Amino acid sequence: MSHAAVGAPGTPRRYLHSLWLLSARDLKVRYATSWLGYLWSVLDPLIMSGIYWFVFTQVFHRDKIGEQPYIVFLILALLPWVWFNTSVSDFTRAFRRDARLVRSTSIPRSIWVNRIVLSKGLEFLFSIPVLAMFIIFNADKITVGWSLLWFPVAIVLQMMLLVGLGLLVAPLCVLYADLERTTALILRALFYASPVIYSVNDLPAPFDTISAFNPLSGIFTLYRVGFFPDQWHTMTILISVVMTICIFVLGLWVFRSLERSVLKEL
Repeated sequence: MSHAAVGAPGTPRRYLHSLWLLSARDLKVRYATSWLGYLWSVLDPLIMSGIYWFVFTQVFHRDKIGEQPYIVFLILALLPWVWFNTSVSDFTRAFRRDARLVRSTSIPRSIWVNRIVLSKGLEFLFSIPVLAMFIIFNADKITVGWSLLWFPVAIVLQMMLLVGLGLLVAPLCVLYADLERTTALILRALFYASPVIYSVNDLPAPFDTISAFNPLSGIFTLYRVGFFPDQWHTMTILISVVMTICIFVLGLWVFRSLERSVLKEL
């Protein structure tokens, strides 16, 4: 994806083949060394969804947060959040974890970022059957329309956002070691600053406008509108698209500028 931008040698075909091999290896290693294997891809968001569903529907009965069925509303954002969170966390170690290979490879080094986006994205896709199960179980409470076509658009936007962030975070964490812990703290805060357990429509002014500048707000909205049409929020979606493109372009520029410094540091 960022091959042309970093200008390193190699053909696009070779790059894509290597990207697939590295991503497939990551998945094989993860599932081969884990007794639960595939289930780990869905256990975390399922447990989180169960906790928030219990708190907001059984304990506090906060009917004004999100939409019903709340469990489907939650999972539609929690699954992509897990993809985002685990990817950004891995970006902080993307180059140091395979420093020898990063230094010696002739393939564009953006591959060490893109492999994370792809492997974590595949895990996200593997978890979609769980979402489908909850949707089928609550079919009488959900209206599925043409807005469902925005779901793959949300996936593409999230991939673009993650690649841009990866090309920013990965080299900066090599040059500034403290950024790894800083990123972990930012991710914790970002979870509550993103419309996961609530929606953009639940926010009062001016927080709804401020939230729109978080690109995840528009992306999560697009995941949800296919099942909850009332979630459509034009301003938030448009701003998120612009922010995603800006972060992607900035990531390409930063990566190109810092690549040589990163190689010297490894």
